[in-house]
Amino acid sequence: MARFLIGTIPTVGHVNPALPIARELVKRNHEVWWYTGIGFQSKVEATGARHVPIRTGLDFSNMETIPESWLKTRESLKGLAQFKFYLKHCFIDSAIVQSKECTEILQEFPADVFLSDLFFLGASWIYEKGGPPWAAFGITGLPFNSRDTAPFGLGIQPDTSTLGHWRNRCLNWLYDRVLLNEVTLYLDQVRSSIGLMPEHKGFFEAALSPFLYLQGTVPGFEYPRSDLPSQVHFIGPFLPDPPDDFTPPTWWDDLKGDKPVIHVTQGTVGTEASNLIIPTIEALADEDVLVVATTGGQPVESIQIDPIPANVRLEKFIPHYYLLPHINVMVTNGGFNGVHTALANGIPLVTAGQTEEKPEICARVQWAGAGISLKTNAPTPTQLKRSVKEILAIPRYRQNAERLKADIASYDAPNLAATLLEHLAATKRPVDTK
Repeated sequence: MARFLIGTIPTVGHVNPALPIARELVKRNHEVWWYTGIGFQSKVEATGARHVPIRTGLDFSNMETIPESWLKTRESLKGLAQFKFYLKHCFIDSAIVQSKECTEILQEFPADVFLSDLFFLGASWIYEKGGPPWAAFGITGLPFNSRDTAPFGLGIQPDTSTLGHWRNRCLNWLYDRVLLNEVTLYLDQVRSSIGLMPEHKGFFEAALSPFLYLQGTVPGFEYPRSDLPSQVHFIGPFLPDPPDDFTPPTWWDDLKGDKPVIHVTQGTVGTEASNLIIPTIEALADEDVLVVATTGGQPVESIQIDPIPANVRLEKFIPHYYLLPHINVMVTNGGFNGVHTALANGIPLVTAGQTEEKPEICARVQWAGAGISLKTNAPTPTQLKRSVKEILAIPRYRQNAERLKADIASYDAPNLAATLLEHLAATKRPVDTK
């Protein structure tokens, strides 16, 4: 039996991917403690792990702990400025508290391995001070620089030609040395404040575990890299478990008709209905399709359309486990987990997202041939109608989605992750693919 300490940023997209890993480790009779926000206690404990709450850091599962000044600053920024704010004042600042509180946890629970999500830097800092080896799991596209790809965040397709390598080298230099240099300097400053040597590494380079990195996707969805670090393992996506109970809405039998079913969702974070849900409803109101729209938990009354078109079914939430087998096309802002859940069901996508890492996920959907990226946060009804009709009319989109479905089905992410983590716990050495 080994001991595993898990640390995650306290938001759904960072916590949910680790749930099946924790459950599998417990199933294999390992002892698991998990440090994250208080709002995730029931989810963590349901896996059999012991929950240890964040005491003094930013806990996004309990918004009362977030200073109002922090929230106001975040909302006042857009694009690259907001991205840099998150890196500095969410993830890097949080690592100070993580390293302090998790060091105290390790005194009571001497873990063999510390597993964290990509953005949880505290695990690496603890290792530098004599703590256990650490592994990380990816919750987005691979963000590490490569000679074969443009910098992560720009949503630019890969290019491995001679000219492409020159382009990539120039863009990576510009991104690291100019656009994000202040983040690197800030990271070094914070490291120095807790007694660590400055490394002048970019954020994502610092977040790459030298021991084991678990990438939650399949190779067919990720840009090929001739210089991929050997400790990076593709383990397949972390798909959600079926919900314990589900009561279908009264219109559920409408899904069994002959009309194509289009599902539009904005996930659970960026839930502004005017960005995607409303224009999709408007785009398809007169088409011979059934539109199923979910608001991400927001009240259905927030959809300011009167009347709601007859071909629209509107709900706050429907578990994808039950809904997606009936869907022909999914319209989404490009969240990593939602996209993979769709592809696991062989569903082609129309994506429209330009915040956080979404440009990269949308670009990968188009690169894989499994959908169309509209390269905007707020597509017009005309753009959406044209894209949905194109996907319904051209078989290759569905065929490529089905190809990725078969690829995903060949992976068992919890089992692969647990096996690799056990190897690291036993050897304390890098777990290479070679």
